[in-house]
Amino acid sequence: MNEEVEFDFDEILKEFRNGKKLTCKGGLLAPLIKQLTEATLEAEVESHIANDVLGGKPNRYNGFNTKYFLYSISL
Repeated sequence: MNEEVEFDFDEILKEFRNGKKLTCKGGLLAPLIKQLTEATLEAEVESHIANDVLGGKPNRYNGFNTKYFLYSISL
């Protein structure tokens, strides 16, 4: 996420005063919430990479189980 979008508080306030909702889908705060969520997830991934991968920890898994698939083929 290298693209930064400026959140225009004055424009949001103007639209809010004109009756547009803040928190509904497509609301005034939706772009800010989206930007905050993406930045948080990006920071979490970067932290994981920095701590685990670059710290020398190998990939880990919870165990080994045989996988079974149920399927049917009709011709």
